[in-house]
Amino acid sequence: MLTSHLSLPRSVNGRLAPAGRAPRGRSFGSRARAHCNPVAPPRPAPVVLGLGSLMETFAVEVRRAESRALDVPLAAPFTIATSRLERVGNVAVRVELRNGCAGWGEAPVLPSVTAEDQGTAMEKAREACEALRRSPAMGLGRALGQIAAILPGHDFASVRAGVEMALIDAVANSIGTPLWKLFGGASNTLTTDITIPIVSPAEAADLALKYRKQGFQTLKLKVGKDLKADIEVLQAIRAVHPTCSFILDANEGYKSSEAILVLDKLHEMGVTPILFEQPVHRDDWEGLGHVSRIAIGKYGISVAADESCRSMDDVKTIVKGNLANVINIKLAKLGVVGALDIIEFAREHGLDLMIGGMVETRLAMGFAGHLAAGFGCFKFIDLDTPLLLAEDPVFGGYEASGANYRFSNARGHGGFLHWDNIVW
Repeated sequence: MLTSHLSLPRSVNGRLAPAGRAPRGRSFGSRARAHCNPVAPPRPAPVVLGLGSLMETFAVEVRRAESRALDVPLAAPFTIATSRLERVGNVAVRVELRNGCAGWGEAPVLPSVTAEDQGTAMEKAREACEALRRSPAMGLGRALGQIAAILPGHDFASVRAGVEMALIDAVANSIGTPLWKLFGGASNTLTTDITIPIVSPAEAADLALKYRKQGFQTLKLKVGKDLKADIEVLQAIRAVHPTCSFILDANEGYKSSEAILVLDKLHEMGVTPILFEQPVHRDDWEGLGHVSRIAIGKYGISVAADESCRSMDDVKTIVKGNLANVINIKLAKLGVVGALDIIEFAREHGLDLMIGGMVETRLAMGFAGHLAAGFGCFKFIDLDTPLLLAEDPVFGGYEASGANYRFSNARGHGGFLHWDNIVW
């Protein structure tokens, strides 16, 4: 695990030095940020820490933990090859430690990708929160292990990620450091692509022109429902944004022969995508490998596994068969801890990395962005979903200027909600 230089007050039993508690009677709906109100400790000696070190040395004791539905409308319907979405129905999680420091997380729900629906995610988040509240003080690593035991595997990966985010954010707030430093400190900025869903050629051209004016250079195009229409959309976008870079995302929509035909047609148009994401069904390993070999061998185009990469076993299958060049890391597919393990494994085996999301607000996107910036090893950045929402319920957090995100030195990921505005 990458580490960063942090100053951490020490005390007995591996706990953080005493920190003041939040004022009594403060509700989760307070208009104040109030991550924590620590009493200034004696100046400590600098130590080298990263998340891996904190898992072994930092003891957490949860005072409060709660989840609520997080419903946000989209600016326009979002259609991909396998589903259509008109609003976000996610789950927000808040965890407050005994020292008064709080952290926030989000479990996104996207039909056909996440195994949980919103009702299931709410129920399981409540179960995990209750377990954290009942537990005595324990090491961070053990607490994360407890969450994984309650929310195992891909079936509960999204809600597991949301609870893990909140707990890790609370710990980062406790030690007064931003997450991008905790994840390695490589950078505090990144540049994202932006997604054009499956729409008509005219609508796609309008969006491409708007994004060009906003400074977006990389467009991610949702394809895979209609081969002829996909080509027409690509032509329309090319006409209004001729210098843009393309990522094609089929979301499992093509057969391998169709995916190769798309690449042939694009070559005839003089268009070379920088990435072809999940061209075939998640279980079509043979097709994925075939498209990857043609794409990289004939056209020099990398292929990313997204829906085909939902566990460490999937990544090992991809590596063993040389089935893709890129792994798309999504916290909602893998959980935070699972994602960190896969990042390490993928890098060891020479795979490039992409960071992506489902359809999240700036809570989950902020956490993922901190992770990607801190590691500094992601070749493709796809963290645009908050830009597609009609509302932004998140206060604080990262600063966005067009395609560019900047992460400050605020504690944790810096984003939070006003519980008063969130439906129970």
